[in-house]
Amino acid sequence: MSDPLFYAACGTAFTCAMTAVGAAAVFLFKDEPKPLFTKLSLGFAAGIMIAAAVWSLLIPAMDSAAAQGMLPLLPAAGGFILGVGFLIALDTLLPHLHFGAAAPEGPRVQLKRDTLLFLAITIHNIPEGMAVGVACAAAAATGSLEGTAGALALALGMGIQNIPEGAAVALPLRAAGQRRSLAFLKGAFSGVVEPLAAVATVCFAASFAPLLPWLLSFAAGAMLYVVVEELIPEAHLGEHSNAGTLCVLAGFLLMMALDTTLG
Repeated sequence: MSDPLFYAACGTAFTCAMTAVGAAAVFLFKDEPKPLFTKLSLGFAAGIMIAAAVWSLLIPAMDSAAAQGMLPLLPAAGGFILGVGFLIALDTLLPHLHFGAAAPEGPRVQLKRDTLLFLAITIHNIPEGMAVGVACAAAAATGSLEGTAGALALALGMGIQNIPEGAAVALPLRAAGQRRSLAFLKGAFSGVVEPLAAVATVCFAASFAPLLPWLLSFAAGAMLYVVVEELIPEAHLGEHSNAGTLCVLAGFLLMMALDTTLG
């Protein structure tokens, strides 16, 4: 992997395309996703992101720090905290609406419910794009086949969990009366932020290579914030749902298998 920018763009183009695949559900169904579908898909996405944060981001961050002669804990913990803070800032500054929530979060604005839901998914997709981008930058820095395979595994995992996200944006728009084509375009467009975040992260990493361990753990912190703040509560796992819990574990197992097999 000699050109991290090219591979980051390709990887997140795939994850963006998977969002469009999910949004294409509007051509098959007309109603909003059933509560059970939402619970299972969000739980599955949470499991994938937890495993990705550990195997694809935090462990490589510590390995990269050790290779540079740094104390691994410092960039791993410091970047993690900064990533959490970044997502808290986005949550505070941008209006958005989570699945199943009665009221939006962030500044009060006169926006439609579907627009606020779109913004919530967009915020969610930023750390995913950063994660794929920084994994590609790390693979380019090490030049190892293992790192390249790990970046590909991460892109594949993110793409899989983007499919239900695209459907979760597009189907409510269709149920609210929007044309199928418009609902599809809005659902698909929610994934465009991933290539943008990936390219920006790779460009930054290329300019400040010693910060690569910090960037890896930064993406991990941002992703785990999304999991704990949004995905698990929205999957209603607090109701002791066996189905939701099993989907978290299934997602974790899938991403672990991808990382350990391909990486």
